[in-house]
Amino acid sequence: MYRTALSRFKALKGHTGSLAAARYATSSALAALDTPLEGVSLPPTLPDYVAPSETKIKTLSNGVKIASEKLPNPAASIGLFVNCGSMYETPLSSGASHLLERMAFKSTTNRTHLRIVREVEAIGGSTSASASRECMVYTFDGLKTYLPEMVELLIDCVRNPAFVDWEVNEELRKLQAELEEVSKNPERLILEAIHSTGYSGALANPLLAPESALCRLNGKLLEEFVNENYTGKRMFLAASGIEHEELLQVAEPLLSDLPAGAYPQEPKSIYVGGDFRRQADAAGSTHFALAFEVPGGWNNEKESVILTVMQMLMGGGGSFSPGGPGKGMHSRLYLRVLNEHPEIQSFSAFNSIFNNTGLFGIYGSTSSEFVSKAIDLAVEELLLLAKEGVSRLMIKRAQETTKSAVLMNLESRMIVTEDIGRQILTYGERKSVQSFLKMVDEVTLQDISKLAKKLLSSPLTMASYGDIANVPSYESVSSKFHAM
Repeated sequence: MYRTALSRFKALKGHTGSLAAARYATSSALAALDTPLEGVSLPPTLPDYVAPSETKIKTLSNGVKIASEKLPNPAASIGLFVNCGSMYETPLSSGASHLLERMAFKSTTNRTHLRIVREVEAIGGSTSASASRECMVYTFDGLKTYLPEMVELLIDCVRNPAFVDWEVNEELRKLQAELEEVSKNPERLILEAIHSTGYSGALANPLLAPESALCRLNGKLLEEFVNENYTGKRMFLAASGIEHEELLQVAEPLLSDLPAGAYPQEPKSIYVGGDFRRQADAAGSTHFALAFEVPGGWNNEKESVILTVMQMLMGGGGSFSPGGPGKGMHSRLYLRVLNEHPEIQSFSAFNSIFNNTGLFGIYGSTSSEFVSKAIDLAVEELLLLAKEGVSRLMIKRAQETTKSAVLMNLESRMIVTEDIGRQILTYGERKSVQSFLKMVDEVTLQDISKLAKKLLSSPLTMASYGDIANVPSYESVSSKFHAM
């Protein structure tokens, strides 16, 4: 075949000029490009505006909410959200949420773990589970033609876990290994410490199972935790890419007999601030974080939008950030700190927002000799926010970056499913993206300054890990904000 093609090419090689001449000689006889072709009908043109898909919601008699949004693609993502996380744990059940995350899609009273794996593989799907302080999320992603199989398997795995002893023990061993790995991740340890130190009450509960709980956790304790918390009024099924009536037809019979239970009263958490320090062998490096309370959390919608823009404005990252401006190299902390101080390995703004409260601050890592200066830089950047020390151009850039990030994320059906679930758990409805974009556009320099002053007026939460010999005292750092 290849020899024939080559010989045909050689035969034509000497005639390219005549072929071109013949083509141009006859070009005047060809029809114009805009002449309609006979027997060919063109499809209708695309409209200038396509209305966004509507999120439809139904509440069953036992309190379970079912919502979906239709999307024009062949795949679907389904998520089962439970208003239950580590903040609902007691001292006896501490670590249950973390272990439940690991036990997701294991054996149920109707299926073995092997059968679940085979059924998921047979339809080319993928499953995942995640635990947070406020909720548990179980998801199933696959082709929408397999909707009945996806919904039935997902609900079975959440409602009817068997908690087989050997599977529980195996996951406990994996948890032990995971905790050993986390001990080598200072950033994650610092984030956990910020919560356990900054809050008194439910939000101080560890998201990671404490090592002391591993010998206490077992299948019976998990079963009691699920029976108490996985009830109708605390459960919500969300889907993207599926017709609402089609989803109801499959899901309603599987969820309508779930006990309603009492609507959960969110356990109390009080922000108190404080100081956490842990000396560790970190080869001369020090990791630190400064954080303040975000009062109102997501329920204070306007301020949560301002905070989102504020974090995008501050940005930051690692000392090496591959790529262009889209990687955060245009952000304030990158330009003013990372670019100017090569001693700093990482410097970035972070937030951890809940329904009624939250945390906002700066995380950094540097050498032990430079940590005092790095903390001073973090203090300076936070104070400049409160003093309107930010250009309007940078705020405009942060607004556009925020909108771009949100819109690009919402192109993922899995993120759409999560957005539906978390919004309805928080607000009882899904707010339109247009209203969010409008609120982003309305953020002003004065809004950011006012919110920054409000945050910095709360007690400081400070955490440090590694070689902490040169970390300044809590009182000396806190006093710089009080003098504002």
